[in-house]
Amino acid sequence: REGQGGVAPLLPAPLSRGPAAGGEVRALPLLAGRRGQSSPTKQRAARGGRLLRSRSGCSSGDIWRRVTSADSEARGDGGSRRREPVGGGAQGRRLAPGDRVAIEPGVPRETDEFCKIGRYNLSPSIFFCATPPDDGNLCRYYKHDANFCYKLPDNVTYEEGALIEPLSVGIHACRRAGVTLGSKVLICGAGPIGLVTLLIAKAMGAAQVVITDLSAPRLEKAKEIGADFAVQIKSESPEEVAHLVEQALGCMPDITVECTGAQAAIQTGIYATRSGGTLVLVGLGPEMATLPIVNAAVREVDIRGVFRYCNTWPMAIAMLASKKVDVQPLVTHRFPLEKAVEAFETTKKGLGIKIMLKCDPSDQNP
Repeated sequence: REGQGGVAPLLPAPLSRGPAAGGEVRALPLLAGRRGQSSPTKQRAARGGRLLRSRSGCSSGDIWRRVTSADSEARGDGGSRRREPVGGGAQGRRLAPGDRVAIEPGVPRETDEFCKIGRYNLSPSIFFCATPPDDGNLCRYYKHDANFCYKLPDNVTYEEGALIEPLSVGIHACRRAGVTLGSKVLICGAGPIGLVTLLIAKAMGAAQVVITDLSAPRLEKAKEIGADFAVQIKSESPEEVAHLVEQALGCMPDITVECTGAQAAIQTGIYATRSGGTLVLVGLGPEMATLPIVNAAVREVDIRGVFRYCNTWPMAIAMLASKKVDVQPLVTHRFPLEKAVEAFETTKKGLGIKIMLKCDPSDQNP
């Protein structure tokens, strides 16, 4: 079959046709690259609790509109690869054939007002992997803008490179929240995004972090990777949960990072955050929510949104290379590319935390 600029082989790419239709692995044509693009060989792809959630709520790293999963073909928004030469060379970065790179999935299509101020994640015309109608990168070969391919140090594995995408959500959230040395932080939700936010908050100098969730196993994992306190929610009201958080910390938190999108959790975030503090909304649930907004207003609790991330890959790579952050404890399942459908189903059932797909059979790294 013909690709753009030449004949291209058919290569396997896992597809998801939505929860009802299941999924399949299908061969798609490999498109030839243009100048300034890199064609990396895919090594790893990360799948976590945010998969297949376009109809049931999602985190801010996910799609921002309600769509059906049939609108695009290949899935995947986080990955690490080995660069292959295409299109006359890569512009913008010193990349050479054989370099191992991590892929930032969001690429602005134009230099608009948001790009000019360094907030390209807000560009309405941005390309984003696996956000319909844009295809994802869950395939053996993938063509991507070289300026958004970041060279991995030798001591950062492909698997760690693939986990930079969720790690970036945590970095952007903590930046928006103003986490710094001595901060006391509440994280609502101990899913994948809540856990990476915990890792980043600690790395940025948070003195104490308390995390809440319904799931005891997830809270145990949070304690394992550095949470100072864990509060399991049972039947308590948002005000009661806020009181439990204050009891655990000995004071109200300076910052709350809400990672679930649940109305009750956002309410808890408002009640729990100290006067003059900051509440950051990472989880995205229903479009409308009933919130104690007057409580936030009279106590000057700043409420800030988070949408994906921007300018986070260099920091994430530096954290991984220096071992300031360890993402390996978050990986609970690994599958070869040929079992992509099984990986999707595992995630859909709510099993595990981060589920990895190995796209290169020769890669023996865990």
